[in-house]
Amino acid sequence: MNFDSVEGFSGWDFSYITETGRMASGLLSWSYGSRARILMNEASSMLDMGTGGGEFLSYLRPFPPSICATEGYQPNVKIAKERLEPLGVKVKSFEEDTKMPFADQQFDLILNKHESYSAKEVRRMLMNGGDFLTQQAGGTDCVEINQMLGVPLNADFADWDLNSAVAEIKENHFDILFQQEEKSPQRFYDIGALIYYLKAIPWQIPDFTIDKYQTSLNTINQMILTRGYFEVLQHRFIIHARAI
Repeated sequence: MNFDSVEGFSGWDFSYITETGRMASGLLSWSYGSRARILMNEASSMLDMGTGGGEFLSYLRPFPPSICATEGYQPNVKIAKERLEPLGVKVKSFEEDTKMPFADQQFDLILNKHESYSAKEVRRMLMNGGDFLTQQAGGTDCVEINQMLGVPLNADFADWDLNSAVAEIKENHFDILFQQEEKSPQRFYDIGALIYYLKAIPWQIPDFTIDKYQTSLNTINQMILTRGYFEVLQHRFIIHARAI
């Protein structure tokens, strides 16, 4: 088998395998981006948590008058600054979800797509009446990959789902305005695309190497050659909450 390397992968951009149709994901019944745009139109100050390389945020322009973004993965911080700061976004790195580098009630909107967070800290940074919109990858996301490779899900996150997130957010003085949870198919159409994906998201299989999982990869490759694809289920949920 010929495998791809992730050399050149930067920020949070999977276009190398998505734009070529080598990986595709099913549709959800909501659009995080559309909901974010509506809220941004009404905001005066906002924070984008876990902006990656700033790719997604850069598409949501025009921005509110005051806008900040955070990124905890150090290789992405430089990329995000280069992309976003010319657009007026202040990019800050951080180390702990519970100690964000912002003042109390600094924002009237906080966005969070697939980033960890402390509900208590989010509430601290939001003004009364401010909005928090988050889309999360649930604890069983792409569990079929783990099953095929014989790797248990991370026990710390296996129970992360809509119910647990909503309960935590409510405990920290929010009203829930919208919530939804779904599982949708994600397909890999060649084994190199799967390997590219696993190298880019090391938390799925923390000790992943081609050599270590060669036998399982051969099995998945044979499935792709027979069926045309290897299918897993994305676990996603979204919450729109308002600070009270």
